[in-house]
Amino acid sequence: MNQRQQDVLIGTILGDGHLAENWSKTHYRLKVGQSVRQAEYVRWKYEMFRDWVLTPPKVHRSTRSLRFATISHPDITHFRNMFYQGRKKVLPNNIGALLSPLAVAVWFMDDGNIRKTDNKVYGYYINTQSFSERENEALQGILKKRFGVRAAIYQNNGKPRLYIGAGGKAIFRSLVQPYILPSLQYKLG
Repeated sequence: MNQRQQDVLIGTILGDGHLAENWSKTHYRLKVGQSVRQAEYVRWKYEMFRDWVLTPPKVHRSTRSLRFATISHPDITHFRNMFYQGRKKVLPNNIGALLSPLAVAVWFMDDGNIRKTDNKVYGYYINTQSFSERENEALQGILKKRFGVRAAIYQNNGKPRLYIGAGGKAIFRSLVQPYILPSLQYKLG
């Protein structure tokens, strides 16, 4: 797996991606699925992992989603071992070393949204509710230390999530914008 694929994989794991066990229970594969409205994004990920995929994305009518899965492979199993404890996603201790601007952008395309009122952008949310308070604090620290992005942690339905407001939104935008697909530019405003 090349570095660009690894960056996209890391962002996808932090976001909406899922690493699933294969039939033999020896290795894992990446499963990608998004609403059909995000078809460009799914196809972009498919092209990124094309050498790792046997069949192109397929529409699932019942969920109105577009999905594909990679082959099972030891390289993907390596990331599964880092990012999961049992069936639960966790933040690996070395996440600071793993995050690149591309990985952050993919994570945002998967799980980010804009906070905007009357055409004024106030900031950006990254929906990190699946991670613990401590893991959110670690992500907050890494964004600041590694990229200079100041983020806060707000509660959303009793779960922590990251908010990048006035103190970090310009830096964050310049960090991820080069990687944001045209169909997802609305997330930046």
